[in-house]
Amino acid sequence: MLLISNNVSIPDEEIELSAIRSQGSGGQNVNKVSSAIHLRFNIKSSSLPDIYKQRLLELKDRRISKDGVIVIKAQKFRTQEKNRLDALERLQLLIKSAGIAQKVRRATKATKGSQRRRMDKKSQRGKTKALRGKVSE
Repeated sequence: MLLISNNVSIPDEEIELSAIRSQGSGGQNVNKVSSAIHLRFNIKSSSLPDIYKQRLLELKDRRISKDGVIVIKAQKFRTQEKNRLDALERLQLLIKSAGIAQKVRRATKATKGSQRRRMDKKSQRGKTKALRGKVSE
């Protein structure tokens, strides 16, 4: 069971883990041992609350397919167990991030004082640059 928060968890049956061969260098052992983990989690058919499902499907993340399946490949470590824990931890972080509501941004106006200071700096800078020109006699 993967614990997301105090009242949200995912049963192990909903997470599909499969061992695959790792990419990259590793000598003779890399062709024999399946140490990388391929994790698949279907958002739509999961037991997650609807708010989590909705936010996860709205995310613009390359790990989430159009069908609503999260695919995580963990191959950071040399052992299968460490990679399995890494994949589960990354899934947990992704779902937790979807549970946090983003703060709504409200557009604000610049104050009159800040606008005046900006314009004063611009005119001062223009005067400085004008003094760099050719001297007329």
